[in-house]
Amino acid sequence: MTMKKCFLFLLLLMVPMLVLAEESRPLSVEVLWELDRIGSPVIAPTGGHVVAPVTSYDVDTDQSETRLWLFSTDGDVERALTAKGQSASNPVFSPDGRTLAFTARRGDDDAAQIYLLPMDGPGEASRLSEVATGVSGIKWVGEHIYFIARVWPGKSWEEMAEQIKADRDSHVSAHQWNALPYSHWDHWIAEEREAHVFRIPAAGGDVEAITQPLGRQLPRSSQGAGSYDIHPDETYIAFASDRDDVPVDPANDLFLGRIGGDSVDNLTNNIANDGGPMFSPDGSMLAWGSQAIPGFYADTVNIVVKDLQSGNTRRITDDWDRSPGGLVWTADASGFFGTAADNGTTRLFHIDLDGSVRAVTDQTDFGGLSIANDGTLVGNNQSFLYPQRVVRIDPATGSTVRLETINDDVLANVELGHYESVTFTGHNDADIQMWVHYPPGFDSSKKHPLFLLIHGGPHSPITDGFHFRWNAQTFASWGYVTAWFNFHGSPGWGQDFTDYINPDWITAPYNDTIAAAEWFAGQDWIDADRMVAGGGSYGGYLSSILLGKDHPFKTLLIHAPVYNMYSQMAADFAVHSVRFGHFWENPEIYQTISPHYYAGNFHTPALIVHGQLDYRVPVGQAFELFRTLQSKEIESRLIYYPDENHWILKPNNSIYWYNQVQEWMARFAEPGAQEPPRRRR
Repeated sequence: MTMKKCFLFLLLLMVPMLVLAEESRPLSVEVLWELDRIGSPVIAPTGGHVVAPVTSYDVDTDQSETRLWLFSTDGDVERALTAKGQSASNPVFSPDGRTLAFTARRGDDDAAQIYLLPMDGPGEASRLSEVATGVSGIKWVGEHIYFIARVWPGKSWEEMAEQIKADRDSHVSAHQWNALPYSHWDHWIAEEREAHVFRIPAAGGDVEAITQPLGRQLPRSSQGAGSYDIHPDETYIAFASDRDDVPVDPANDLFLGRIGGDSVDNLTNNIANDGGPMFSPDGSMLAWGSQAIPGFYADTVNIVVKDLQSGNTRRITDDWDRSPGGLVWTADASGFFGTAADNGTTRLFHIDLDGSVRAVTDQTDFGGLSIANDGTLVGNNQSFLYPQRVVRIDPATGSTVRLETINDDVLANVELGHYESVTFTGHNDADIQMWVHYPPGFDSSKKHPLFLLIHGGPHSPITDGFHFRWNAQTFASWGYVTAWFNFHGSPGWGQDFTDYINPDWITAPYNDTIAAAEWFAGQDWIDADRMVAGGGSYGGYLSSILLGKDHPFKTLLIHAPVYNMYSQMAADFAVHSVRFGHFWENPEIYQTISPHYYAGNFHTPALIVHGQLDYRVPVGQAFELFRTLQSKEIESRLIYYPDENHWILKPNNSIYWYNQVQEWMARFAEPGAQEPPRRRR
């Protein structure tokens, strides 16, 4: 055989291997963990540079790493800015755009510190701060970098360092509280520490306390860069703070104080929550978000603007029945860009100071907005079919230019199904929007099983974005038509629709669920004998309600459920207590809506999942439900994670979760399309 013929023969042998390598694969859970996760981008005030955190995961080690990536607004630059093995986050630019600040733990750092990296030439990042408690929520304004630290009032930085070491070396594991709050989602709150704003000169120097001299701390439960803002000339700070020193149920007012002063003014005195302060670029105005109903986290947010010279305050979005978030001022201070859930999609809007609102985008979800001095707008874009991307957005037309290609290699040979938005008639003849996901290669002439997903919240809508923890395309790849529906209570259809289910959490969402199942049962391509359902958090609650009511589902997935409304008092959030009273004040509410009162009617097999570190819905809820089902001899399985919280976040735990759900569902509803039964003549 000649050399040429030998080469051709070897090439022919390789062709099947090459074809095999290019064969498509489903969006499996393993693929989900191959994908990098892009955070919110930050554009330099002078434009040009865009930086975003990108997190990657190593399944073998169960570890993650976040690096900062650099992009350009013309799309010509895409490269890692920080080195492997050195996680970084919270990027912010200097006012002149020549230096990037970020937080990281490097070398002998015991906690996150501020690092500076030059943008106009080669150079290594240098550490700016040495704060014993660590830093978060950084902002660069003028000559200073501002940050949040949780400190012991009355202690020096040296004394705090000694306290941290003593606590680390102590063999005592006890926590002590004399008042609330004691936890938030997945971490305990140290009663003796307070969150305050500090600043350090960008050129280096001593740390200066900003909010401590003003006599108020940031919200105890949760705080971040959005909790405060600094006037462009560094004369004032605006920040959110709990109205009471140690409230049982926190409600934040907005405070304004002069930097270097010793007192603050309460700008709001609101019975509900205020937050998200933002000084205008020219320093003439202060804006924030305000709610009206105490104890209702999904109450419509209204944008309030205060003229700092005249003192006049006005609410500019009273006539808009949506809740704006992720706001940024326009470059000319004439209004805002922000996002809001709207009819099943998180759209980008322009909001003028006169209250007029214009939708900028239509399809797919947007967020993570950042704007340059010249008005260049960047943000994140995602859909059910692709995770977050970094894009430049035309604020006039909503058209986008993608600035990166991250994840393209992973998704290149992934076969995805298609999806669509449909509307069905739900409770009280209302229109209910639903996202329907079809398996790859869907054949409408065959019968498919249904996996109906029930979202959490309950005031957390399902919009056109990528979900890593409950990915409908992954479920569909198993051979199920999969659907998310936005039942009564979901934001995006106005305040009345969102608030419709309070305090009756059952009636409308349950009726919507049954109506969704009936809609599918009426489709020629659905096998009504192979229908399953499930959800987490409130979705777990509603799934627990289904256990005791009529429904067509062969089994239920119940993740982190609110099962016993009385036991929910052990959580960091006690559902209806603020607005409608405690169970000892209005027992009929809780007796009507608590799933455990329906246990006598439970009859459906269920897979229950919960994590020990879940302080929003304590893990005992799942154990109560599992013991109830077992006592009634109902087929059930409990999966318990000692190291997870309200969500399953670690790679191998997540893979196990998906695989267990797949195996459980297949036992009760065989996956895959089947030929319809032939009609008898």
